[in-house]
Amino acid sequence: QVQLVESGGGLVQPGGSLRLSCAASGFTFSSYTMSWYRQAPGKERELVARITRAGGSTGSTVYADSVKGRFTISRDNAKNTVYLQIDSLKPEDTAIYYCNVFWANMNYWGQGTQVTVSS
Repeated sequence: QVQLVESGGGLVQPGGSLRLSCAASGFTFSSYTMSWYRQAPGKERELVARITRAGGSTGSTVYADSVKGRFTISRDNAKNTVYLQIDSLKPEDTAIYYCNVFWANMNYWGQGTQVTVSS
């Protein structure tokens, strides 16, 4: 079955950086678009970044306007892993970050990893 396992979250000061990872299994990773979403307390889940499948380890990317220039999504098809490098963190980036794949006409989510930005 499809499994997505996020890691890498934590408590970081404003201006800091984190690298989130999502290890995927149960499907042909290299053939699918992968996404990162986040959900802050009291808010709806929102798309943060998306990377398409590609012949190599790269793919075309899409970012939410609020994170452009600060977040970078990438993938390693050999490791079945998608990453989210988050730099210049702001308090408003505080949220649970989820990995996502749309496979067999269903959305699959990981358990999420908490990112807290606070001084």
